[in-house]
Amino acid sequence: MVPMSAPGDAVKTPVKVHIVTIFPEFFNGPFDCGPTRIAREKGLLEINLVNPRDFTTDAHRTVDDYPFGGGAGMVMKPEPIFLAVESVRTPASRVILLSPQGERFNQDTAHRFKQLPHLILICGRYKGVDERVRTMLIDEEVSIGDYVLAGGEAAAVVIVEAIARLLPGAVGDEDSVATDSFAQGLLDAPVYTRPREFRGATVPEVLFSGNHAAVATWRRQQALLATARRRPDLLQKATLTPLDREFLQKTLGKEASNGSQNEK
Repeated sequence: MVPMSAPGDAVKTPVKVHIVTIFPEFFNGPFDCGPTRIAREKGLLEINLVNPRDFTTDAHRTVDDYPFGGGAGMVMKPEPIFLAVESVRTPASRVILLSPQGERFNQDTAHRFKQLPHLILICGRYKGVDERVRTMLIDEEVSIGDYVLAGGEAAAVVIVEAIARLLPGAVGDEDSVATDSFAQGLLDAPVYTRPREFRGATVPEVLFSGNHAAVATWRRQQALLATARRRPDLLQKATLTPLDREFLQKTLGKEASNGSQNEK
């Protein structure tokens, strides 16, 4: 087991993560920057790596074998994974298999994982893991998207970073976390900084008005529009006020009308 904890002011109950991986070297670097580094240094987050090869008994430290019934690819053996997990598992642990067949990871999942005292993330490799890992060992199966990676290590980095930036003290301005995309069920509104004019494109005047209520309304409306145009599926679960619905109906209806006229 390889610890990745960083020195710093410890807190009483850091979120503990064990990553079960046959490629611990994959994680040299990703956890040493940004909110993940800060969370580790402040004792908010503790990360350890567990290599299933350390739980093998043969000279070659074998962790994979041919699939029964034939077919392409190799399958990760159950014994090393079971032993690796059981070496660190406690009654408070939640064991997660990272797999393209799992439930889609999203911001709600990140918030849920943040509340857990101990996560064990199993990184699959090759053709996959022996089915008995899924049916007998894990608590849930998680995917970061509908595509296939060489292994679960990249997914583990994504999940740990998503959790780390939610921990109080890991991000300098915690208000920015509260207004992130997905934080309120919507995509974030457009953001601007200097210069005020760039290659003919100018910053919306309302952002210079000093009217905080007007700015808040503009940002809410722009978030609604961004979500409706890019991720309309999110609107089905978002909490919308009657004013939100009226704004979307008017704006999108007008856009549809203008589009029809342009096609003529």
